[in-house]
Amino acid sequence: MTAMLDLALNAQDGPVPLADISERQGISLSYLEQLFAKLRRGKLVNSVRGPGGGYQLAYEPESIQIVQVIDAVNESVDATRCQGVGDCQGGDECLTHRLWCDLSKQIHDFLSGISLADLVARQEIQKVALRQSQRVANKIQASSVE
Repeated sequence: MTAMLDLALNAQDGPVPLADISERQGISLSYLEQLFAKLRRGKLVNSVRGPGGGYQLAYEPESIQIVQVIDAVNESVDATRCQGVGDCQGGDECLTHRLWCDLSKQIHDFLSGISLADLVARQEIQKVALRQSQRVANKIQASSVE
């Protein structure tokens, strides 16, 4: 989610290189490459090759729900210990299995109602994004002075 949010926040400048996301978010480049391969297969991002290349959102941020991103990278919002199978206690359901299944459904429904644009519009997210960009700019400026 962090990488997709970074992409949405920085998309106005054209394709965003994974190295830039890695720098701003402190996420390893190799891990981002794996994630974005999944996101591309899930048709949530497009890659742009060549100079000035990188990644772009495949749709407007209003059209991308948070749950789509989680599903595309095969993450789980499952609160059960058994991944919803029902074999949590020696092959049978445990006492709280239905409770955790209901919670998992609530989380999934909650995330289905939030778009990438909803997050981008949040004031606190805008502040963090500005701080991250300034930190990277300061780092680049300091290394060029040396």
